[in-house]
Amino acid sequence: MRIRVLGSAAGGGFPQWNCNCYNCHGVRNGRIKATPRTQSSIALSVDGERWIVINTSPDIRAQLEGFPAIQPRHGLRDTGIHAVILVDSQIDHTTGLLLLREGCPLSVYATDMVYQDLSTGFPVFNMLKSWSDGIDYHALPVDGSTFQVAGIEQLRLTAVPLAGKAPPYSPHRHDPHVGDNIGLFIEDLSDGSSLFYSPGLGGVDEALLNIMKKSDCLLVDGTFWQEDEMIVAGVGTKLAHEMGHLPQSGEGGMMDVLRPLTEQRKILIHINNTNPILIEDSPEREKLTQEGIEVSYDGMDVQLDSGV
Repeated sequence: MRIRVLGSAAGGGFPQWNCNCYNCHGVRNGRIKATPRTQSSIALSVDGERWIVINTSPDIRAQLEGFPAIQPRHGLRDTGIHAVILVDSQIDHTTGLLLLREGCPLSVYATDMVYQDLSTGFPVFNMLKSWSDGIDYHALPVDGSTFQVAGIEQLRLTAVPLAGKAPPYSPHRHDPHVGDNIGLFIEDLSDGSSLFYSPGLGGVDEALLNIMKKSDCLLVDGTFWQEDEMIVAGVGTKLAHEMGHLPQSGEGGMMDVLRPLTEQRKILIHINNTNPILIEDSPEREKLTQEGIEVSYDGMDVQLDSGV
């Protein structure tokens, strides 16, 4: 299984267009050692030809232009995108569908709750009907059963329901449902390798920890370094847990969760522009390195086989 990180930042990217925090100001002016990032999305393939794109950020066009393997190869109009999977209905994970309208009908896999949000509060699916009937929708099971993407049966996927809220525009924002947010456990049936992908992770219970333990690679929430990061940075008032994210530091934080998982490759994704781990020579980045935790970047390639 080949994994390509198309985008590694949280919503707004890095630097965020309207932000002058220490990190954003520093990367614009070359005062910190950091690399700009687009909003989070990954692509998976087993043959290098057909790709599953997981989440379509507003930066999808630039991400595809920076990745030759997914660009047109056959005929006048073509794409390596075989299917799209959505883990939630957040704007920074779904707006890119509008930029892929020329490729409709798109094969899109999502939960029923995500489908409802994208047909009502943010009616992307309805809007795309004007282009070749828009979306070829496939409902994802959230009962623990597996599913496969037609044409890429070598990968077996399981949607893992996660706690969290639907987006602010959702009709059931204050009435959470199973399927509002999911992670994905992905197995390559040819060699037994596996990935757990979750760009948003508010907490880890025993059931979820067991899934992480049986995964060869963890590509998980790296949004915030500390619980009150937005407040300390002076750019917000919410705590990390209020936004559905488990910070890396602090008791019970992501470093504590990942520390016992010594057999797994551990990579953070969906990194907020305020997070000091974006600074490559920061003490916070060094702590992650000591813990054996990597920080993803746009264009990162991960090749998995049994035993990684």
